[in-house]
Order: sequence, then structure tokens, then C-alpha cells
Amino acid sequence: MLMSGTVLATASLHAASHAAPALPADPRVWVGEPQTWKGLRGQVVLLDVWAFGCVNCVNTLPWVRGVHEKWSAKGVRVIGVHTPEFGYEKKRDSVEAEIKKHGLAYPIFLDNDMAYWDALKNQYWPTTYLVDKCGRLREKHIGEVHAGEATGNEIEAALEKLLLEPGDCGPARP
Repeated sequence: MLMSGTVLATASLHAASHAAPALPADPRVWVGEPQTWKGLRGQVVLLDVWAFGCVNCVNTLPWVRGVHEKWSAKGVRVIGVHTPEFGYEKKRDSVEAEIKKHGLAYPIFLDNDMAYWDALKNQYWPTTYLVDKCGRLREKHIGEVHAGEATGNEIEAALEKLLLEPGDCGPARP
């Protein structure tokens, strides 16, 4: 389990218990290249659930961007899940402007109806999920994350551990 200095507790998910919910197939909800779990098979994924109107989310974006930059060559993929709380956060142009402003170069999908949020049974912004090479949710962290601080270091150590696991997953799911 990841430890956290944040007020909210960090939860750990059991390795074999939860498949990550299917990613949206509609390319119109993606900013960047649409992704599927089948296409991500064999890679570790960091899902970042955020909203640009959330200060804690925005404070976490430099770390998430850094994970993408540092870890993508090692087999980690970052996917943003923009789940807005307020109506003004649902405008695609506004989300795209924020993505550009923060230099985010990884795929992000717009979860305007909170369907993915609900499928994850998520309750808080920001929340970071780690998904193993077989598409199973393995770790969950609630709250801000910063490079060089304990929580960021612990999540990155969990990424390293997931990368070392074999990718024997059985039949691929969509």
C-alpha cells in the first residue's frame, strides 16, 4: 500500500481483484490518441483523474507530466481522465487550453458524464491509479503528488515494481 502524507487515506487494490474499466471508444472524447486496454497490454499505466478547476489536481500535474517524460521509455503510459465537477470545465476548448498551458503530451479523455469516475467508484480529485501490464487496477492514491516528496517517490517505486512483474496475462480483453 502506498503511504501518504495527505489528509485523505490512500487505498491499495488487490492485484487480481479489479480489472480497469474499459476506456471510451469514442475518439471524440479523447485529446490525443485514443487508447484501449488491448493496445496498452504489456505496459504499466498511470491513470490520473483530475479536473482543471481543482487546485490540488493542477498542483499534481507537474508530477504527472514528469512521470510521462521520465517513465514512458521504460514502458509506463500515462492517461489523463478529465472528470469535471463544474459546467465550465466541460468545454473541450477550455480543457484543451489547460492541457496546452500545462504542457501535457499524453492522451487525456473527457469524462464529462462522470461515467469512468463512477466505474472506478472514485470519490476524490485528484486520484491516481496504477494499472498493471494485464489491465488490473493495483494501486490508488488520493490527493496531491509532488516530485521529490515521499508520496511521489513511493508511487514511482510502485511503478518500478509493476514494470518488473511478468506480463503473462492470458487472453487479451478489449
